[in-house]
Amino acid sequence: MKKLFVSFLFLLICIQIQAQESSRMHRIAKIKVDAKQLDVYKSLLNEQMNTAIKVEPGVLSYTAVADKKDATSIIIFEVYASAEAYQSHILTSHFKKYKDAVKDMVLSLELIDTDVVCLAKKENF
Repeated sequence: MKKLFVSFLFLLICIQIQAQESSRMHRIAKIKVDAKQLDVYKSLLNEQMNTAIKVEPGVLSYTAVADKKDATSIIIFEVYASAEAYQSHILTSHFKKYKDAVKDMVLSLELIDTDVVCLAKKENF
């Protein structure tokens, strides 16, 4: 009975979080970068991400990671307040500057729109 209650509580929490997250846009960007230009790429990515977080209220978070076995394979998890916030973001001068600067560094790009299934995090994380 206790297990059933915990499962039910977990489901309710996931449903509540999903409702809160429904207007947000979550995207995964899978990027393959030219190995010779990786350090420059990471610097430009860092600059773009930090500028967007600082000046755009609709850009909520970025997490960029690299495959430990292949540092040129980068995955970015992006969260925007809405699809409109994302559309506004890609029209900014700092994003256009980034895209222009990295166009010859990026060997491939795959964008995957996602839905939050469940979210768990520490309170102050």
